[in-house]
Amino acid sequence: MRPGHRDGRDPRHASVPQPTVDRIVEPGGHALVVGVVPGQPALVVLTAARWAAVTGAHLHVAYADTARYVVEEHADGTVRHGALDPDTADDAWQRVERELREQVGTALATAGSSVAWTLHYLAGRPDRALTHLARAVDAAAIVVGTRAPGTGARVRSLLEGSVAVHLAHHQHRPVLTVPLDVVDWSATRSPW
Repeated sequence: MRPGHRDGRDPRHASVPQPTVDRIVEPGGHALVVGVVPGQPALVVLTAARWAAVTGAHLHVAYADTARYVVEEHADGTVRHGALDPDTADDAWQRVERELREQVGTALATAGSSVAWTLHYLAGRPDRALTHLARAVDAAAIVVGTRAPGTGARVRSLLEGSVAVHLAHHQHRPVLTVPLDVVDWSATRSPW
């Protein structure tokens, strides 16, 4: 037992449901959530689409706009959102949504994928938004891409953290991370 805790449990985990075998969502026929960003390589969506085709899943493609905040979350995973900056035009998100819908539709059509999909325009922190959507659609897993390598990406990852890492530590579903660019082992400076 830990000192100061009568039941031996860590109080940080007391109210947070933990991953267990009985919480595994059967992949067959259950949704897949895939996080996307504008201009992202099609590889992320196409990887998720192949998994969805094999498991018979509906693909829930989602973008979380960090320049917007959640006003209201709905049980189906959708959200009502508003602009963080009240002085900006509040319709720019609609253009981004149209572009994402076209980006995903073109990628899937070009690859010959017939998987069913829905686009969700979310708001706020991507890890929280994707977690909310995954719960709402009872997703078997969440699919995300890695960031492109480079100094800017490393600094952003250091400051903000990785969406995949946040997802892996703050919800119980498996997270499939799609590499978008790899670095040769000999180019890494870390000892491991």
